Amino acid sequence: MPDEPKKAPPPRQAEPQPNNCPPDLALSGWDTCERPEAGRPTPPLPPDPALCMEDDPLRQRALQNRMLQKMAEAENSGFSLKEQRMLNAFFDMAQEYDSRRDLLTICVLLPMIYFDQDLRVYLRTGPSAWRLARCLHIPARLPPFEPPPRPAVRGCNFYAPIKARKDTAELLGFPLEHGVLGWIEVAGGAALSSGRQLFFEKFAGRIGYQMHNRLARAKNREHLAFIQNLVADIGHNVIVPNMTFKLFFNRLRGSITGLENLLLQAPPDAPTDFLNELDLVQTRLRAQYEEISRHYEQTSLFLETLLRRRHFEEGRYVLEKRLVNLRKQVVEPQVERFRPRLSDRGVAIDLSMGGIPDKPVQLMADLGLIAQVYANLFSNAVKYTRSVATPEGHAKKFMAYGWDILPHAFGPDRPGVKLNVFTTGPTVPETERAGLFQPGFRASTTGSEHGTGHGLAFVRQVVDLHGGKTGYEAAPLGNNFYIVLPIEPDGN
Repeated sequence: MPDEPKKAPPPRQAEPQPNNCPPDLALSGWDTCERPEAGRPTPPLPPDPALCMEDDPLRQRALQNRMLQKMAEAENSGFSLKEQRMLNAFFDMAQEYDSRRDLLTICVLLPMIYFDQDLRVYLRTGPSAWRLARCLHIPARLPPFEPPPRPAVRGCNFYAPIKARKDTAELLGFPLEHGVLGWIEVAGGAALSSGRQLFFEKFAGRIGYQMHNRLARAKNREHLAFIQNLVADIGHNVIVPNMTFKLFFNRLRGSITGLENLLLQAPPDAPTDFLNELDLVQTRLRAQYEEISRHYEQTSLFLETLLRRRHFEEGRYVLEKRLVNLRKQVVEPQVERFRPRLSDRGVAIDLSMGGIPDKPVQLMADLGLIAQVYANLFSNAVKYTRSVATPEGHAKKFMAYGWDILPHAFGPDRPGVKLNVFTTGPTVPETERAGLFQPGFRASTTGSEHGTGHGLAFVRQVVDLHGGKTGYEAAPLGNNFYIVLPIEPDGN
């Protein structure tokens, strides 16, 4: 009896492995439950709810409906496999080749390769001017008319408009009638089927999208080149000449000192009235010199900080941190700078919040940017401080500033200093407080005061760069704007 063929053994089942994953990892969906080892990357930060789609159902539904609409359009278009492949090839090659010249060459080569179809591209060169931009062969006769802003057959050829995007005209610098950037001309296209004409209409739309992207990139390069030249001009024509003012101030100070010495050395028989008048002039000159000198020093600090070359080169604010004495280098110079303006508006400076103490609060910070933060807060105090009635019935109009050390501001044993600027006046409505530090936002309590809504947005941006926090607190007599900066190991 012949031997029966042996049956293959059943595949060996993998032995179940014990699941020792803690519940928090077992539910995460990972196949393994390895704990991060020392030195390995840490887990991701908690997700931002604003980035999760479940918190924006209206936008999700709108995009989903548009996707379904695009799917239906694709199914109804009835494009052949060859047509779809040409569109895919166009997309891939448009990403691979950057120049406008190469893009236009691709536009006319692909129809010839895939369908043996001669195609020409026309583009606008001005509000009422257009010209042949790319072709395989220059035709014996150019169109005697401007093609219509919609797909159409003219003579033996088929024309489809290359539609522009909303801001394409801004990039070009001239208006685009009917939003048309140009046209494609399909030679002999009048004899094509309606389906193939629809295909070339869609192809023209894709050309418009790619043309817009190249125009935008070219404009960005122009802007970058302009900014680089502007930075060089700023350094040559603003920063360097500004430094020469220091020499003028030193000479002026020397002249004022010389006048003081002349008064001290005046002969005994000099007329008293003359000496008194001369002393008054000298005193006024000294006061004016000190005020102008303070303004110059702060203006120079802001110019050199805000127009720092690296800001423009890197496209962001670049911090240059150093050890800063908060009281002497930041707050007091700004208080003295704004004191005359506060006085002119009848705003008193109240030190009931403690001010900044004699004990130095030292931070690792960008001196110029943090000084500008205080300048913006004090500038707002000048404009928006209003008179209020105290519980005792007295009218008061004042600004106050102070500080608090928060031992755990940024986590356990990670201290920070909270810096407050308080002003009297009506409090910001609760519904508006979330927008206070957003660009362009102005609260309803600002009244008719001039402003752009940029000051607090700048404050937030600079504080964020320092790893700090910004905030607002309503108080019984007014408004407290505050920032919290980390006290780093190098600080006290």
